[in-house]
Amino acid sequence: MSAKIRLYVEHPLGAGQSVPLDRDQAHYLFGVMRQGAGAHVALFNGQDGEWLAEVAEAGKRGGTLVCREQTKPLQLPPDLWLMFAPIKKARTDFIVEKAAEMGAARILPVQTEFTNSERIRQDRLQAHAVEAAEQCGGTYVPEVGELQKLSRLLDAWPQERQLMFCDEAEVGKALQLAAQTQAGAPWAILIGPEGGFSDAERKRLHTLPQSHVVSLGPRILRADTAAVAAMTLWQQALGDW
Repeated sequence: MSAKIRLYVEHPLGAGQSVPLDRDQAHYLFGVMRQGAGAHVALFNGQDGEWLAEVAEAGKRGGTLVCREQTKPLQLPPDLWLMFAPIKKARTDFIVEKAAEMGAARILPVQTEFTNSERIRQDRLQAHAVEAAEQCGGTYVPEVGELQKLSRLLDAWPQERQLMFCDEAEVGKALQLAAQTQAGAPWAILIGPEGGFSDAERKRLHTLPQSHVVSLGPRILRADTAAVAAMTLWQQALGDW
């Protein structure tokens, strides 16, 4: 038995566990998707894997599901952060969605010297990460962090975390990652803003001991394209693909 609808819930999951639905979830499940009592839904919470649940109560403002059996164990992504400078709304949404789909454990918007956007809606971006996990079959939802200055983040950079710095000024270094570090090590990917990195930022990133400077090819990519390309290269070399 399988379910075509998947929902992320902030509630413990286990055999026989009752799971209450909030108003938005009830509207989606019963109003939009036209499900009713006895229907089956796949649930996950980022901790207990995926569970097949049955609708026990269906109402306009809420409802209750009951977990029947586990259908997937918890599948954690690699210990990978994606760091990017926010751009236009729709393209920032795209970056968050694709990062969640492609296996980022954490998504960190950063403000660089040339970042065009000075604020984000963290709650809205987190909701996009949830929707992406629901649609792609994931059992884990990456955290979307608050916007913070790149310089401040680098000041407290963890010694053990390697950094894949995607520098549009470099060519031919993308495939050296596998030889430079051990599989399973914590990593981060940094994608630059639309205007590129400043000379000071580039110098600091080049001299950071954990930094691995790579190229994404001979053409300058848009920030949203660069995020997908960089995660693809990293996953092929060091990830769980």
